[in-house]
Amino acid sequence: MTRLLSGAILLAVVVGAAWWAPAPWLLALAVIVAVLAAWEFAGVARALGAPVPVAVVLCAAGLVCIAMAWPAAPLAPAVLALVVVAGVLTVARGTPTADSLSRVAATVFGPLYVGLPLGALIAVRWEHGREAALLVLLLVVVSDTAQYYTGRMLGRRPLAPVLSPKKTVEGAAGGVVAGALTIAIVGAWWWPEAPVALRVAAGVLLVLAGIAGDLFESLLKRAAGVKDSSSLIPGHGGMLDRIDALLFAAPVYYILVQYLDGPS
Repeated sequence: MTRLLSGAILLAVVVGAAWWAPAPWLLALAVIVAVLAAWEFAGVARALGAPVPVAVVLCAAGLVCIAMAWPAAPLAPAVLALVVVAGVLTVARGTPTADSLSRVAATVFGPLYVGLPLGALIAVRWEHGREAALLVLLLVVVSDTAQYYTGRMLGRRPLAPVLSPKKTVEGAAGGVVAGALTIAIVGAWWWPEAPVALRVAAGVLLVLAGIAGDLFESLLKRAAGVKDSSSLIPGHGGMLDRIDALLFAAPVYYILVQYLDGPS
């Protein structure tokens, strides 16, 4: 019941914000999510033996998200500054250690991992409208739900037994079908310019990207020896646990709508 209630509240907030909130307010919400996810990433990195400067990672995640989302904000300076700051902080430690490269790599990767995709989602909302932003959110939610229930009812063959023992090939197939149908049907109103075949192909690609994002976060947690990225959301784990699929699906969707005459 706790999982169902917290999930319903979270979904209502996200969908309501995506539909009704002005883009700047939605960006503020995305920055908050990016900072929370970056904080959880810092904890996972520490457990993996690559402690990062938490304040730098949190600030950089927010700045990268803003730079990616805001039409007038250049992204390159934010990324370049992050690389330089990470390198300088590593040098400032003054001691060459075996984990120096992993520390600086995690410091750079964390903000890009969470900031770029969330910023890309807001950029879609800003440039292409609320329908375009909500379409990918709807696809990810429907696909995740279909994967869960299809896997429970029909799942027999593990998809990635080492990374995520509960995920099955049948569940993934159910998610692909549900995601493709979602974008094919809803896209008839929100992406009418695209042929049905293109929408179906986009749905399949987005679901596969989401599954990869889910498994990637599972890989990090598995390596760190933790079950969830945090206990922030009752019954669901942490923020990273909730947005892991979106972190890989959103960049793919951004490319599709930017370069393939996406939803408008």
